[in-house]
Amino acid sequence: MGIYVIKPGVLTTIQDIGRFGYQKFGVVAGGAMDTLAYRVANILVGNEEAEASLEITVVGPTLYFEHAALIAICGAAFKPMIDGEELPLWRPVWIEAGQTLHMGSAKQGMRAYIAVAGGFKLPKPMNSYSTYLRAQIGGLEGRMLKANDVLQIRPPNERSAKIIDKLKRENKKGDSFASVSWKVSDELLPRYSLQPVLRVLPGSQFEFFKPESLQCLFQEPFVVEPQSDRMGYRLKGAALQLKEARELLSEPVVMGTVQVPSDGNPIVLMADRQTTGGYPKIAQVISADLPLLAQAQIGNPIRFELIDIKEAQRLKMIMDLSLLQLQTTIKMYSL
Repeated sequence: MGIYVIKPGVLTTIQDIGRFGYQKFGVVAGGAMDTLAYRVANILVGNEEAEASLEITVVGPTLYFEHAALIAICGAAFKPMIDGEELPLWRPVWIEAGQTLHMGSAKQGMRAYIAVAGGFKLPKPMNSYSTYLRAQIGGLEGRMLKANDVLQIRPPNERSAKIIDKLKRENKKGDSFASVSWKVSDELLPRYSLQPVLRVLPGSQFEFFKPESLQCLFQEPFVVEPQSDRMGYRLKGAALQLKEARELLSEPVVMGTVQVPSDGNPIVLMADRQTTGGYPKIAQVISADLPLLAQAQIGNPIRFELIDIKEAQRLKMIMDLSLLQLQTTIKMYSL
């Protein structure tokens, strides 16, 4: 008994926080693209932040719940429905056994995350549930979901059980589902946009680029190309050029690293990035803005804004403190 997949959606996979500690062996970190939405979804249902969840891309799945479950859906503006009623996003929701969840398609953004109290009962290769499609490891047999799959759910922990008990008591007879009256703070919610402005720090080879190219980087928009995927977002805009040709050693890269290959069109590395990169690195998207990039759709224009390390640290601290505040709120609610 678990969650039966009626329709899998375009690209639905199991993801967690990532597969760290194995990059020295050439194994990519992977994990959720929008780590903020992913973490919030798990917090809302009482899970540990690194628990496995479903990552949904553009068009979501249709799921039949063979038994009751506590879920939370966070991320892009999908319109999830049960029995003709729309489920709220960014809140814990209690679903009864025998109900069917229709996720529909994203109205804005790219990805949403469905966390289930207890998490999914799956193997954990190299200490991660994350699906890496190219290597066919993690998740459900290393692949995206398909019709007729069944996702087994582990029993909820003590905190989740208390949230469930509270929601069940508050559920009105005849309602399709039960949820809470409160929502995640607006200060924590990401400012998803069709034209995101991504704040960046200078990359390792920032000074190698021509002044006019640096000017273009911060004054001109770049469009997300169709070749973009979980490995990296390819951008089209003004060609960025080096002052002179250089031979570079490959260096470690992280999510948000902005590389510039020989054609001058930047690539922003994402969750399934390679472990090292030899292209010159012009910039690094700050941690606080990576969720905005993860939700950028094909054809969206994006802009870059240069900030300093102190501001980047301040913004990261604000995000971390907001998540800590949400965790405290959930603990209090489940007392």
